[in-house]
Amino acid sequence: MATLTAAPEKTLAVKPPLTRAGLRAARIDALRRVLLGITASAIVALILFLAVRGFPYYSLSVEDRQLSPLHEQLRSSGTIGLKLGFLSMGMFGLLFLYPLRKRIKYLASIGNTRHWLNFHILLGITTPMVVTFHTTFRTHGLAGLAYWTMIAVALSGFVGKYVYAKIPRQLNSVALSMAELEAQAASLAATLGDAALFSAEDLAPLLAVPSPQAVRRMSLPVLLWTMLRIDMARPLLVSRLRRRMLARPQRIVTLGGLLASHDGALESVVSVVRRQSRLGVAIAFLVRTERIFHLWHVVHRPFSITFVVLIAVHIAVALAMGIWS
Repeated sequence: MATLTAAPEKTLAVKPPLTRAGLRAARIDALRRVLLGITASAIVALILFLAVRGFPYYSLSVEDRQLSPLHEQLRSSGTIGLKLGFLSMGMFGLLFLYPLRKRIKYLASIGNTRHWLNFHILLGITTPMVVTFHTTFRTHGLAGLAYWTMIAVALSGFVGKYVYAKIPRQLNSVALSMAELEAQAASLAATLGDAALFSAEDLAPLLAVPSPQAVRRMSLPVLLWTMLRIDMARPLLVSRLRRRMLARPQRIVTLGGLLASHDGALESVVSVVRRQSRLGVAIAFLVRTERIFHLWHVVHRPFSITFVVLIAVHIAVALAMGIWS
């Protein structure tokens, strides 16, 4: 089908220009994203450095490592290994600032929840990697128990973040009610109908969701897998919509529709379709995701507290045995 050259008769709403306060907020938001990117880059660079420099050491057996010239540097109590332990402790301290923010008024006044959560997620991903190099990939004894507890905390954190993202929220982080979700869905559906670029048959695979009865019958693993499967399929289904409207050269440029095209009319409608798909999933799974999120708090917090206790005991034992001296 030929490329679109004209916008639909009824164009989508245009965002009003930013006010001075809005422009300032946008600049601060951009600065925070830059700082987050710099932090992520620094940690990734450190991990790559350790992986490259330490590979000859970490690939040795426990007995042979003591004969390696890198042993005095990379062992857990070595010059580099010990610094990695201190760095891990600092990263853990920053990691636990996010839950403390809800209880400390001063921290709650700094930034917004989204920025804190992004930084929390970054540390949740990278801290276990730094700890793994500190342990020299040896996970036994009390330190090993603390390590695997940390992994359980990290994995449960990923699940919690995924479920949390499935609960639609306003900018003030207040969860939307079912009536508000259905009103948004109706508005988006009307917008798609006005655009009239795709038929109902074209949109059906992207907007299909399980019935409420099917969702209620799903076990927890099946529920999470179903949501994940829908999310993973969405980019492919969106790309198929793009391919229907793009000429062959543009299909190549957009990698088969996976990347956005330069057709503003098409991309505006695709954006609405994507939002409608996400909102449909949110409505279908809302009750179950809210329950899972509350259950996640019950599981995640004890793991976190247990991990802190094990780390404290590990540090106390190391000090008592003079390992850091």
